[in-house]
Amino acid sequence: MTETPASTGAFDAHHPPQRELIDDCVHCGFCLPTCPTYDLWGEEMDSPRGRIYLMKQGLEGEPLTDTMVGHFDNCLGCMACVTACPSGVQYGTLITETRAQVERRHERSRWERLMRTAIFTLFPYPRRLKALRGPLALYQRLGLGKLAKKTGLMKKLPEGLQTMESLAPPITRAPKLGHRVPARGKRRATVGMITGCVQSAFFPDVNAATARILSAEGCDVVIPQSQGCCGALSEHSGREEEAVKFARDLLDVFERSDVDYVVINSAGCGSTLKEYPRLLQDDPEYAAKAEKFSAQVRDIAELLVELGPVAERHPLPVEVAYHDACHLSHGQGIRSQPRELLRAIPGLELREINRGELCCGSAGVYNLLQPEPARELGDRKAENVLATGARLLVTANPGCSMQIRTALERRGEQLAMAHTVQVLDASIRGLGVEALLNR
Repeated sequence: MTETPASTGAFDAHHPPQRELIDDCVHCGFCLPTCPTYDLWGEEMDSPRGRIYLMKQGLEGEPLTDTMVGHFDNCLGCMACVTACPSGVQYGTLITETRAQVERRHERSRWERLMRTAIFTLFPYPRRLKALRGPLALYQRLGLGKLAKKTGLMKKLPEGLQTMESLAPPITRAPKLGHRVPARGKRRATVGMITGCVQSAFFPDVNAATARILSAEGCDVVIPQSQGCCGALSEHSGREEEAVKFARDLLDVFERSDVDYVVINSAGCGSTLKEYPRLLQDDPEYAAKAEKFSAQVRDIAELLVELGPVAERHPLPVEVAYHDACHLSHGQGIRSQPRELLRAIPGLELREINRGELCCGSAGVYNLLQPEPARELGDRKAENVLATGARLLVTANPGCSMQIRTALERRGEQLAMAHTVQVLDASIRGLGVEALLNR
């Protein structure tokens, strides 16, 4: 990225938060009850309209102070305010543009820089994450985490590292996915599948279930083996140049795949994939590619409802609490489709979670960078999940799964958890409820 001219205010000239979008906010307050940080602290500057006011100040010449940055950093980017806003304020675009400015123009503390470097040296790289599977499986099998907690050693680690350790999911055997999974029966579409970073490393069974379902519903599934990160974590954290590089690489891979649709089973990734035209708007070589690609992208639930079912569903008599991942419900507006798929399973009872619109506190890497508010939000979500009395929690984002499972464990509780596709897969294959509850 070329250097941008400096400014006397908070922002430089490279895509600052847009004044016309800021002016769409009439400060009505409909966003306040839906904002997780405002709900936690009742602080105006930690609400969407408060942050928009700070963006306006920055455009009018106010400097980018530590206090201003702190309020922007406190935002989870959950976009619940976008759903609630009667004026159609594009807060997601505004906070993304602002975060890119912060990363370019604000000098963080040494510890913050070190933590962020560690996160972004690891998480957007599937091969590096997969290399951790063996050591992490051994660590879990030997019970070293329990020993570290019992001896007090865990408490001596930095809080971010403690959080990272607690979020690590149980490591199980990873099913192998080939380059192509043929459709069963009449072919209805050819679908390219994005396997993701955290999803492929720590939840490979979700990818396997996704491929099986698509095949059962008449889709040839193409799985490019050379694909890397989609750039979601980088883009959501203001690392624009890094996100652009990841996006270009992914576009190159899928341009060679010749597919009708591109499917994603991770909510945060899907939200960014559909934003590629904005992310690559300044790139003359990739802007048109981004438009074409984003038009093909579908969340797995979105695509399955669009195609309609052909595979038989077998009964699954179980009470299910469905958790809306923020980047699926608020970021992409996909709420009815997962519920429609689940309700179509015979015997399944769907239960709603109280205040389900509030974020669980995962929000990409938010729970690593802001562990205290993330923990409190996770605890609230766990309490509301348990109140449903459901035997199975279903969600569509790996970060949400890890966050809520950890919050439940802090309460001494356990609850079976599954991705939407794993429930559908169990129903289509006739595996029975125990295959889900004994996970």
